[in-house]
Amino acid sequence: MSRIGKLPVSIPAGVTVDVKGNVVHVKGPKGELTQEMHKDMLIAVEDGHVVVKRPSEAKLHKSLHGLTRTLIANMVEGVEKGYSKELEVNGVGYRVAKQGKQLVMNLGYSHQVIMDEIPGITIDVPAPNKIIISGPNKQMVGQFAAEVREKRPPEPYKGKGIKYATEVVRRKEGKAGGKKK
Repeated sequence: MSRIGKLPVSIPAGVTVDVKGNVVHVKGPKGELTQEMHKDMLIAVEDGHVVVKRPSEAKLHKSLHGLTRTLIANMVEGVEKGYSKELEVNGVGYRVAKQGKQLVMNLGYSHQVIMDEIPGITIDVPAPNKIIISGPNKQMVGQFAAEVREKRPPEPYKGKGIKYATEVVRRKEGKAGGKKK
């Protein structure tokens, strides 16, 4: 039995979970999410909990059991609390600003890098070198944060670029000057 899959997902106050076949719809204070799960998984709402069961002990069903339960748990947590990723911009002259619904970044290129805010994601710029990306969908928040970081990933020699707040950039030593004999 899957150790994660057999755990019920508790539904907190203010969150509603609706299951129609294999489509799960979760609504809460931070928004609403809908996701279609695998057709074989048996999903039910029982007295304040979402329970996921598998039809057989087949390898596919075993692997989908924990996945389905975790996806539902992430949806419930997302509409209740939300998810956020914090990015830091390091480098002389590197800075970010928010103009309307756009993230405008000066990253050492000859042009500004502009990214539009997508539906379901909010961008906050509390300082010229900090970006906070938040939303109810864990996958969308992580994907958008990765796309922002991709515009100028941190380099190992000076540490310049966009990095996650929790990320540690392994620094390298520069070119060895070398003494001639």
